Amino acid sequence: MSFDADAKMQLLYALRSHGVTEEPVLHAMERIDRGAFVNSYFPERAYDDVPLPIPCGQTISQPSVVGLMTQALKLTGREKVLEIGTGSGYQAAILSQLARRVYTVDRHRRLVAQAREVFDALDLANITAFTADGSFGLPDQAPFDRILVTAAAEDPPGPLLAQLRVGGIMVVPVGQSDAVQSLIRVTRTENGFEYDELRPVRFVPLVEGLAKDS
Repeated sequence: MSFDADAKMQLLYALRSHGVTEEPVLHAMERIDRGAFVNSYFPERAYDDVPLPIPCGQTISQPSVVGLMTQALKLTGREKVLEIGTGSGYQAAILSQLARRVYTVDRHRRLVAQAREVFDALDLANITAFTADGSFGLPDQAPFDRILVTAAAEDPPGPLLAQLRVGGIMVVPVGQSDAVQSLIRVTRTENGFEYDELRPVRFVPLVEGLAKDS
């Protein structure tokens, strides 16, 4: 752990106060140093519970939202997880501590390359990162036990629902604008899908196609 004890305690307190209460999730977030993913742009704020800008016009989510989304997946350690929107790689790194295998995709080649470097530096060998159009998922690797979407769609994307295993869970922000979004948990059953609304959130939109920097 490279950040000091005071910063760690303040971050863990913020997580608990926002509803991140499951011990495995808290332990994962204690092990993964968020500072490694901030790319030195805002090192003094790396352990604050706030979103921060990263390259390509994206953001690294605030830790409490990362914790709540992770908690909503109900991971047991055996799952194969797909993350849509690698961004800084921070969320995927947290998932890697709680799942068997993590596949993460982003439309920005630069972000994927930077995230891979951090994954390698932290020896997170169970993460595979791809540059791809996340709105279509990873059909070659499907089905998935869990899917986490870190960008907002108007509705849960059909291709992603199709790649979710029966009994699997997808957590996705849904909303038609960046001002009104809800975090939704979708559970696939033998007969269809069940939807639970978890909390209001604000995420960048889910955009189809590869970015021009790719």
